[in-house]
Amino acid sequence: MSVWDDLVGQRRAVAVLQEAAQNAADGRGVGHAWLFTGPPGSGRSNAATAFAAALQCERGGCGECHACHTVLVGSHADVQVVRTAKLSIGIAEARDLVRKAALAPNGRRWQIIVVEDADRLTEGACNALLKAIEEPTDRTVWMLCAPTVEDVLTTIRSRCRLVTLTTPATPDVAAFLERTLGVPEALALHAARASQGHIGRARALATDEDTRTRRREVVGLPAALVSLGAAMRAATGLAERAKAEAEALTSALDAREKADLDAAYGVVERGRRPREYAPALAEMDKAQKTRAKRRVLDVVDRGLMDLASVYRDAITVGLGSPQALVNEEIRGEVEDLARHSTPEVNLRRIDAIFTAREQMMEFNVPVALALESMTVALLVPEEVRP
Repeated sequence: MSVWDDLVGQRRAVAVLQEAAQNAADGRGVGHAWLFTGPPGSGRSNAATAFAAALQCERGGCGECHACHTVLVGSHADVQVVRTAKLSIGIAEARDLVRKAALAPNGRRWQIIVVEDADRLTEGACNALLKAIEEPTDRTVWMLCAPTVEDVLTTIRSRCRLVTLTTPATPDVAAFLERTLGVPEALALHAARASQGHIGRARALATDEDTRTRRREVVGLPAALVSLGAAMRAATGLAERAKAEAEALTSALDAREKADLDAAYGVVERGRRPREYAPALAEMDKAQKTRAKRRVLDVVDRGLMDLASVYRDAITVGLGSPQALVNEEIRGEVEDLARHSTPEVNLRRIDAIFTAREQMMEFNVPVALALESMTVALLVPEEVRP
């Protein structure tokens, strides 16, 4: 076992990080700032956390010692992992990180700050971090994670050493699922293909029947889009399922946060409330609504990627490629779709999906409206409707 075992299909990145950890152990120093990039699900934050564990470990990331264990479970005193439920990381949070980065580590090794969503740093937050990243204290290491280098302010990325992760290959993901979860080979292969290299999604598909059912409903939509009414119903169904799934994921956390807030202020049912309680409750409610909105968008986005995979498969079939399909389990439906359209038509449909995604993510278009526009654009042509 080692801290690198869960980095699926990232042999080149692991080699770079292992060398850097060895250099640090030999007293040759380590880069003061690192930028981890890669597509969603490739393991950016996992790679940063594994590297942090290797730097704190006396044996370069054995995966068994106290230092490795505490880093991996998130309780190491000298490793701060920044996650956000918000749509952005503001200047106040950035200044707090700068103050923490200026402190000496509690132990004998490094003070490490991992920012999982560096692409969500506002410009003001980036400017607040810039000097701390450019001129850190002697034993401070910054690790930023983002989908691409373009998602990080130029002045920040130019001061970081880049580690690029790639989408893991299907066989690597399947082998990982078999090894770590003990799932049957056929299910592991299905989950690996359907996840399109997203490790977290592959785990969910391999272990949760409800997740597999929801995905089957989404990938079955192209064959059902035969009328305007069907398109409207499909859009409504997508929006309602996303909202229900998001609520299921956040309701328990919301209730726990409310209970913790009440306990912190000594609030009991129908009892007197301190004056400071109302502003704290309002701030918490605002944060929870923002998190719920983000969660809905995340669920919808996942569904859109599954939907786009069907049309990519149709293009593959239409071009006569021998390549295996992402949705091999519905090959018959994919072949029908390819027969009744052309690769150019399916490419335009994929463009409609990504347009809807951009409208929701970048321009704050209501989810239901963006999905209705998309499903109408995906309609099966009248001449081939049953």
